[in-house]
Amino acid sequence: MGRFRFPDDLIRAQQDWHTTYRALAVPTPRRTLLRRRLLHLSVRIEQHPFWSTPAGTPAARVELRRRAGGERRSEGAA
Repeated sequence: MGRFRFPDDLIRAQQDWHTTYRALAVPTPRRTLLRRRLLHLSVRIEQHPFWSTPAGTPAARVELRRRAGGERRSEGAA
């Protein structure tokens, strides 16, 4: 477990961001919709109140991305 206690909605938003980003790699007629969703999620993550707390450091941002996307990376590496 990491040293940061992220709110559940922030973790979910980051996981959704990773899922949407991966979906953009697949040719699909819905690319505009996916790009808009990615932008919306990026704004939601960036403006989340967690980042205005003392725990909202650059290291926390890296940890959030690692924790939210790490499961997929380890599966892909196997």
